[in-house]
Amino acid sequence: MHNVETVLLVLMLGALTGIAARYVRAIPLPLIQIALGAVLSWPEQGLHISFDPELFLLLFIPPLLFADGWRIPKREFFALYRPILKLALGLVLFTVIGLGYLIHWMIPEMPLAVAFALAAVVSPTDAVAVSAITRNLGMPAQTMRVLEGESLLNDASGLVALKFAVAATLTGVFSWTAVARDFLWIALGGIGVGALIGWGFAVARDTVTRRLGDVAATQMVLLLVLLPFAAYIVGERVGVSGILAAVAAGVMTNFADLSRSEFVAERMQTEGTWAMVESAFNGAVFLLLGLQLPSIIGETLHEAGHLWWMLAGQAVAISSALLVLRWIWLTLGVQGSLWKAHSDGKMAERPSHLLTLASTLAGIRGAVTLAGALSIPMLLNNGAPFPGRNLLVFLATGTILFTLVVASIGLPLVLRRLPPRGEPAASREERRARLAACQAAIASMVLDKAHAQAADPQWVAQYQESAGRLTQEYRKRIDLLEDAPQPGTPEALAETPDVVHQRRRRYVVELELRLKTLHVERTALYAERHAHRINDESLRSLVGELDLQEVPLRKRLAVARLAAGLDAPPNGNR
Repeated sequence: MHNVETVLLVLMLGALTGIAARYVRAIPLPLIQIALGAVLSWPEQGLHISFDPELFLLLFIPPLLFADGWRIPKREFFALYRPILKLALGLVLFTVIGLGYLIHWMIPEMPLAVAFALAAVVSPTDAVAVSAITRNLGMPAQTMRVLEGESLLNDASGLVALKFAVAATLTGVFSWTAVARDFLWIALGGIGVGALIGWGFAVARDTVTRRLGDVAATQMVLLLVLLPFAAYIVGERVGVSGILAAVAAGVMTNFADLSRSEFVAERMQTEGTWAMVESAFNGAVFLLLGLQLPSIIGETLHEAGHLWWMLAGQAVAISSALLVLRWIWLTLGVQGSLWKAHSDGKMAERPSHLLTLASTLAGIRGAVTLAGALSIPMLLNNGAPFPGRNLLVFLATGTILFTLVVASIGLPLVLRRLPPRGEPAASREERRARLAACQAAIASMVLDKAHAQAADPQWVAQYQESAGRLTQEYRKRIDLLEDAPQPGTPEALAETPDVVHQRRRRYVVELELRLKTLHVERTALYAERHAHRINDESLRSLVGELDLQEVPLRKRLAVARLAAGLDAPPNGNR
C-alpha cells in the first residue's frame, strides 16, 4: 500500500477507535489501538507496511512532543527540575548499565555491546504513552508533572546511549569522554535550536499580528502546526536532538503566548487544532505499533522454533527487571529530592511507598523505543549480520507491551488506594484566579467622580444602571468562588449553610435556564435557514456567536454545580 494511503487509513482508524473506546472504558485506548493494528496486519492478506523509523519519528513524534512541551505547566516543571533531571539522566544511565549486564548474563550469546544497545532502547519512557495511560486515572498533579518532564527529556539520553552502544558493536571502540561530549552537544544543542526557532517564530508572529490583528489567525495557526516539524528537521540536520528541539520550541512558544491575551480568534483556533492533532497522531502512533507486531513476532519465533516460550520468558524477565531498577532508583535516588520539594511547598503530595509504586508502574515504553530498535543497522561494517538484531527488536517490543499492560492493570489499583487529597491545588488556584478576575471587573466599573461630574447626566444614569446589573451578576459568581467562612466569624453567623446552599442552587437554575435559551435560539436559527429566510453565511455567523457564549457558560455551570453539591447536569442540559 502506498505510504500516503497508509497514513490516511491509520489516521481514520485512530479516530474510529477513539469513538469506540468511549463504549469500552475498561480497556485503555492505546491497548485497543495496538490490538486493532495487530489484527489488521496478522493475515497474509492483511495491511503490511514497511516501517521507516526516521520517517515515523519525523511525521508523528515532533507534534506530540511539541504539544506536551507547550501544555506542561512551566512553573511546576522548573520547580521540580531536580527529580526530573535525576530521572531523565540518572535513571537512564543506571538502567543502561544495570540492565545491560543483566541481559548479557541472561543471554550469553548476545554480545555485551548489543545488550547495552537493548538496554538503551528500553531506557526512555514514552511521553505519548505515559499521558495516554495516566491522563484519566487520578495521578497526583505534581507527580504527573515529574513523569511528563522525565519522558520529555530522557529520549535524548536514551538515544545517545543507543548511538554509542551501536557504534561499539560496529567498531569495537568505546570512549566515555566521547559519550559525555556528544551527549552535551546533542542535548544542549537540541534545546538551544528549538528555543531559537520558537523565539524566532514568536517574534515574526508578533510583528505580523500586531499590525493585522486576528485577521491572520488561520495562517498563524497553520504555521504553528508546522513549527515542530521545522524544529525537528533543523535539529537533526545540525546534528543535535530533533526531539528535544521540538520540545524546546513548544516551551518557548508557550512563553510567547503569555503576552498575546487579546488575540481571541487565534487562541480558540489553536486550542481546537491541537486537540485534533493530538488525538489523531496519538491514535496513529499506537496503531502503527500494532501493525508491526505480527511481523516482528513472526520473524523471531520462526528463528527460535520450539523455543518460543523461552523468548517470551526473557521478554517478561527483562521488562520486570526494568521496572525493578526503576523502583530502586525512585526509592534511593529520587526520594530525597521529592521530600525536599514537598517540604518546600513545591509538591503538594507527600512521598510514600504507594506513590513510588505508582511512579514505577507509569514507566511506560512506547513509540520511541520501537523506532530506536528498528533503527539499528542490519549489517556490521564488515558485511556480517548485526548480532542478535531480530531478538533485540522482539525483546524491545515485548517490553512495550508488558509495560503498557502492567500500567493499565496496576495503576488504577494503586491510585485507588492513595489517600484522598481534598481540593486539588490547581482547582483551588483556578477558583481564586476566577475570584480575582471578578473582583477586578467590579472595581473597573466604579465611575470616577470627576468623570461623572463632567459627563452627561443621562449617560451617567444609564451607566450606573448597567453597572448595577453587571455587578449583581459578578456578585453571584463571587458567592460561588469564595472560600467558606470560618465558623464563629461574623460572615459565618450572617448566613447559615442552608441559606448559602439555596442561593447557589438558584444560581445553578439560572445558568441552566440561560443554557436552555441558547439552545432554543440556535434551533430557531436553523429553522430560519431551513425556511430559506437567511443564508448559510448568516447562519454560521449567528450560530458562532451563540457557540462563543455557550462555551464559558458550560464551564461556569460546571463550577456552580460543584459549589452547590450537585454531581451531573440534568439529562436535558447535557
